[in-house]
Amino acid sequence: MVISNKPLQFIIAILIACLPVFGFANSPTESTPAHTEKTAVAHQATHEAGDETAEIKEKIDEKKAHHVLDAHEFSLFEDEEAGIHYGFPLPIILWDDNGVQIFSSSKFNHGESVAESNGNYYKLGHDEKIYKTDAAGTMTGDAHHPTNEKVLDFSITKSVFTMMVVALLMFFLFSGLAKSYSKNASIASGAGRFFEPIVLYVRDEIAIPNIGEKHYKRYMSFLLTVFFFIWFLNIFGLTPLGINVTGNITITAGLAIVTFLITTFTANKNYWGHIFWMPGVPVPMKIILAPLELLGIFIKPFALMIRLYANMIAGHIVVMSLLALIFIFNNIGMGVFSLLLTFIISVIEILVAALQAYIFTMLAALYFGSAVEEHHHEEAHH
Repeated sequence: MVISNKPLQFIIAILIACLPVFGFANSPTESTPAHTEKTAVAHQATHEAGDETAEIKEKIDEKKAHHVLDAHEFSLFEDEEAGIHYGFPLPIILWDDNGVQIFSSSKFNHGESVAESNGNYYKLGHDEKIYKTDAAGTMTGDAHHPTNEKVLDFSITKSVFTMMVVALLMFFLFSGLAKSYSKNASIASGAGRFFEPIVLYVRDEIAIPNIGEKHYKRYMSFLLTVFFFIWFLNIFGLTPLGINVTGNITITAGLAIVTFLITTFTANKNYWGHIFWMPGVPVPMKIILAPLELLGIFIKPFALMIRLYANMIAGHIVVMSLLALIFIFNNIGMGVFSLLLTFIISVIEILVAALQAYIFTMLAALYFGSAVEEHHHEEAHH
């Protein structure tokens, strides 16, 4: 018996066409609950994981802010589970309509309490600024940008305290170096043996080549002070104490302004002549160059300020971000990789600490040298 191929092909085609119908023939009431339950569990797990990641990132941001920003207390570390902060308070000095108010930062209780002083109430905001408030600590406006009345803050903050420590350290170190010279026939002893070559380097390789033999001595005290001041502050910033003085733009602005004032008030007439009436160029070009040169007077200290600030704060943020990868990925491999990178960057930061002090001192010497440069144009004609 012979069966035709056409009916057989037709039957196979019908069966293939009906496969989707058989596939969806199960009752929805039997499959949907299991599928819905699995989907709900998956969504819940994803939501919990997202909340946990967001919480970790929020804590990381808080730690970054603690390390990078200034504070009204010197906090070393804290036990989050026990709620204990290890550190010491600093003096708060405020000036408002009611006069000067002086009290300890411990009254703020790490920003959680309202501080009272002579019947006045103050609260510490998220931005580490102090606002006037009432006994209940009412803050108007956004939590991160309150509209409460601000006060003039002359407090001894963490950065100010660190600068005081560095100033005392420099005073005792170099006083000892000077005494060792007088006692040992101009031969350094003790720690002075380490610092003497650095002092000579600043004099012979920075001050004299850029300022000149005639005028360099009048600037040496500032150049040495600013070099060691920036260097010591940068070294303190590499410790886990949360110190970031040179990464604070107000500090770098202060150093740049002092450099600008010294340059401006010690400049000779040749310096101002090159700015307002450039010699050796046609008169129309002098008129064009004068405002550009005048603008350059202010660009130079601005560049000093931004260069030091940006380099130091970038290093801190990179190190903190690399350490944060350990907690974000929660993986042994990433932890080892992150620690290795952090160690390498930290070693580089040790070099950067001295390099930034050198660059700031070198540029300051260049500006001083241009301010006292002698006019040799007339001598060339003789």
